[in-house]
Amino acid sequence: MKLLAGNSNRKLASAIGEYLDLPLTQAQVRRFADNEVFVVIEENVRGEDVFLIQSTSYPANDNLMELLICIDALKRASARRITAVMPYFGYARQDRKTGGRTPISAKLVANLITRAGADRVLTMDLHAGQIQGFFDIPTDNLLSTPVLAEDIREHYKKPEELMIVSPDVGGVVRARALAKRFDADLAIVDKRRSGPGESEVMNIIGDVAGRRCILFDDMVDSAGTLCNAAQALVEHGAVEVSAYISHGVLSGAATDRVAKSALHSLVITDSIEASDLVQACSKIRVVPCAPLIGEAIRRIANEESVSKLFD
Repeated sequence: MKLLAGNSNRKLASAIGEYLDLPLTQAQVRRFADNEVFVVIEENVRGEDVFLIQSTSYPANDNLMELLICIDALKRASARRITAVMPYFGYARQDRKTGGRTPISAKLVANLITRAGADRVLTMDLHAGQIQGFFDIPTDNLLSTPVLAEDIREHYKKPEELMIVSPDVGGVVRARALAKRFDADLAIVDKRRSGPGESEVMNIIGDVAGRRCILFDDMVDSAGTLCNAAQALVEHGAVEVSAYISHGVLSGAATDRVAKSALHSLVITDSIEASDLVQACSKIRVVPCAPLIGEAIRRIANEESVSKLFD
């Protein structure tokens, strides 16, 4: 088994390597003067089971091209099996036609990865579960819920005070799964989206007065929806509002919004490498997902069950 890392999240790749007690494969993933991606794998990978670790986070297009070119390099180097390990799968929000003459970009990206030569995909907390069906190769979608639930147990000693909140109707299934772990109540934020990255809270479904609320979702990008939801929960009587999010995209002025918001804390995984602004924000805390992904890699390499990790 070999581990190869692109440039999107070297810290996570190194942490996964430490978990597996396996050094990263020596390789160069660099740019020409005109920003073309160039890859040289400096170790023999012929006949190896190779796991290529690369999130397609910002800059999404550059990281996606790195992923595709690394897959091609491995294929031409006669690797036995190539698994694209994508802790964060970019373009996942474009999983359906939202209007006339619009693309389904998630399907296009799935086609690109498959045609490049990947034999398997390992990702975490897809924005929409049906994206697994966009791939014509085996796809494992890990859930970060066990990792985040463990952090909640460490920081909330009275689970009876908790109220798990879905920031929209689409995330109810995800939030209910977390609430079930703590035998906690569930609330839903009824929102109206006026445009990309813009939303307005219309109502709170559920009695949150006097409760410690935890907003639970798969990703936070501009943080507008999250901060508006936190403010609405406080106005409805919540004692404290925190958020647990799988992928901290946090683009633009998101960290500044979080810092000024009613949120007590925002907890994210390191599926996307934290920027300097994220690290400097006192309200944002990062929990590691390397043990989860590393264990999934070990199980795939040994042909063991991955679904047991969801328990």
